[in-house]
Amino acid sequence: MPPKKERYKQYEERINQVTQILSVISEDKTTPRNIRQAAKDAMDALKVTDQTHAVRAAQAISILEDIGLDTNMPPYTRTRMWNVVSLLAVIKE
Repeated sequence: MPPKKERYKQYEERINQVTQILSVISEDKTTPRNIRQAAKDAMDALKVTDQTHAVRAAQAISILEDIGLDTNMPPYTRTRMWNVVSLLAVIKE
């Protein structure tokens, strides 16, 4: 497989992995509503197919970083959020 197609496939797999994690966060009733909404917004940003992977990743990271310092966020949710950000950072670069 050509390198460009391989990279595209890797990015798509990573975005799918991130979307699954964000879906868990957005459906967790123990997480505050504003944080669940940020997870949904980040998922929506990742689903926009007319933009490059890097742009979608950067938008999702921006959304998650804005909410990342919320003091009401449960520690396990914060860990998941930073995991998502680190997964997306590879795409952004």
